[in-house]
Amino acid sequence: MAFLGLCRVRDLCRVLQLPPTFEDTAVAYYQQAYQHSGIRAARLQKKEVLVGCCVLITCRQRNWPLTMGTICTLLYADLDVFSGTYLQMVKLLGLDVPSLCLVDLVKTYCSSFKLFEASPSVPAKYVEDKEKMLSRTLQLVELADETWLVTGRHPLPVITAATFLAWQSLRPSDRLTCSLARFCKLASVDLPYPASSRLQELLAVLLRLAEQLAWLQVLKLDKRSVVAHVGDLLQHRHTLVRKAFRDGTAEPDALDAREKELQGPGQGQGWGKEDRGDGSVDMPAGKRPVSPALLLPPCMLKPPKRICPTPTVSTVTGDENISDSEIEQYLRTPQEVRDFQRAQAARQAATSVPNPP
Repeated sequence: MAFLGLCRVRDLCRVLQLPPTFEDTAVAYYQQAYQHSGIRAARLQKKEVLVGCCVLITCRQRNWPLTMGTICTLLYADLDVFSGTYLQMVKLLGLDVPSLCLVDLVKTYCSSFKLFEASPSVPAKYVEDKEKMLSRTLQLVELADETWLVTGRHPLPVITAATFLAWQSLRPSDRLTCSLARFCKLASVDLPYPASSRLQELLAVLLRLAEQLAWLQVLKLDKRSVVAHVGDLLQHRHTLVRKAFRDGTAEPDALDAREKELQGPGQGQGWGKEDRGDGSVDMPAGKRPVSPALLLPPCMLKPPKRICPTPTVSTVTGDENISDSEIEQYLRTPQEVRDFQRAQAARQAATSVPNPP
């Protein structure tokens, strides 16, 4: 079994077109892992995914963009079994495995999209420049990372949604009618199941940022029309993200003071409250408009529903036995306490007297 596993490690490295040094390191890790009794005595399914674990660890240590899902697809392995074996192997061998570099993964994954050259299956209006699309996709993925859309999630659905949004925003007039499923079909890539949810979350973040730009506030944007302004939002995304985080908790008076500081001396002096049309400052504190929603992680915006246990229904008939401790809870006055103690003493005396012959 060890010899067969070594052959499968080499075959997997060659399928992935990894350098020869990667292959030697993965083989060495497989030999070290197979020396542990816990691995040798494991089930066959676990030994099969051990091959992919050695290759994945080698790629992670050398900053080679490879995901766990890719190896599971090649090995037809269960993701839960693979992740458990991967963590066990890292712990047994005491390896230092860095996390996956998101930027490298975006570059590698986007390069596999078949949208950069005209072909019979891809219309000319859908063909895009690779560098432009990659640059905008990276900016969108960074925005998703800053707003907690990547944390604790598989990266490929987020990257797929960001790539689709970047592709649409570069020529929105021709591409807004194209759906995410059709985009993946044109690009010859698989559509990850949560990608549509990640797309909706990313569009919601863009709408939240659009509320901070004055020239976009009057347009009443929705999740469809905001795509045309992705370039402007990404250009100022660092300032807009900070402002979105800050404005949700700041008081209106503090915001007015901060606006005056940003305007500086001599600026905005001709603009009074009436000229700006901001009547909310003159309103009492309880009637001012509600502050916009905070940028929060999706797990806090939509917390998972918890199943409430059904309360047990008890039917009270009045014939239930009453314990002494329960009776004591109903005693209120000292006289009641004394009467209860006398009754208890009389009952004990009656039960202790033997019956006459």
